[in-house]
Amino acid sequence: MSSHAETTTVPYTLTRIGVVMRPDPGDANEVEGVLNPASGRASDGTLYLLPRLVAKGNVSRVGLARVVVEGGVPVGVERDGVVLEPDRGWERGARHAGVEDPRVTRVDALGCWVMTYVAFGPLGPRTALAVSDDLREWRRLGPALFTFDDALDMDLNLFHNKDTTFFPEPVTAPDGTRSLAVLHRPMWNLDETKQGEGVRVPAGTTDPRQSIWIAYIPLEAALADIRAITLWSQSRLLAGPEYPFEALKIGGGPPPLRVPEGWLILHHGVTGTIEAGTAFTHQQKVNYAAGAMLLDADDPTIVLARTAEPLLAPETEEERSGIVPNVVFPTAIEEVDGEHYVFYGMADSQIGVARLDRTTT
Repeated sequence: MSSHAETTTVPYTLTRIGVVMRPDPGDANEVEGVLNPASGRASDGTLYLLPRLVAKGNVSRVGLARVVVEGGVPVGVERDGVVLEPDRGWERGARHAGVEDPRVTRVDALGCWVMTYVAFGPLGPRTALAVSDDLREWRRLGPALFTFDDALDMDLNLFHNKDTTFFPEPVTAPDGTRSLAVLHRPMWNLDETKQGEGVRVPAGTTDPRQSIWIAYIPLEAALADIRAITLWSQSRLLAGPEYPFEALKIGGGPPPLRVPEGWLILHHGVTGTIEAGTAFTHQQKVNYAAGAMLLDADDPTIVLARTAEPLLAPETEEERSGIVPNVVFPTAIEEVDGEHYVFYGMADSQIGVARLDRTTT
């Protein structure tokens, strides 16, 4: 399992810049919010967001929007259509449908963009994958699957899963193979799928709260057949809730960013309460804040440091009032004119941007 951080010093800060995308009142696809975007920079240098667009009934699509930059700072977007619709059977349940919360990573080793997203189908949310050469045309590869691991004594395919992101570069897996790595967040309460089954956790797991896990795909297999990136193995706990702002659960944010110290992970920590039987409805009694971790560059199962206090917490009106109040939810990081900017969901209703700065000591 994961190593505990030796220190809580993470030399990075987040500074609010403003709102970059609000719902278009004339667009039926956006009447319940725009939020939690992925991002990518096209071959011509154009920076795009891929926001989650929410229509009536909480039906989500993935859009495309060019980021407008003024004076080196993202200030808005120009919409460029929808790139992913919930039009497959495993993305549509009887009471809910959606392709939600995309994360996009450029994986140069594969020569393409990799999108992870939440397919909300008949049994609830599960991670699905798609790939693209241009951020516009996406080829679905299907839901992610887990190989069985005797050490865990549990089939991870049983559980809902969210907040998945690929590392942009191969790393060394626990078995020593050069591999692609992915963060994910299993949800252990099987009552959400089949009432009466209760909470089940893998062998060796002592905390049932939702946590960040890491899994691997052998690079050789992915190069031979891109569909191999849907089969994940060697899954293990990376980090669980440790600090007050993470008391309820934690989950991953943007794709990991390579920094001098290793891998920088922005994550969300959640406090408050989720009412029984309402796990997949809009929650009104939770608070989402953004924290950070540093992982070892060579072995990302090692947590070098993490923040004891959030880098960003709901404070502005846009963050405190919306479809789900009191939410900041980081999902994308991009470099603009030498500065890094983090794009994040605001109260499940709008999209904000904050500058990521490295502090000097």
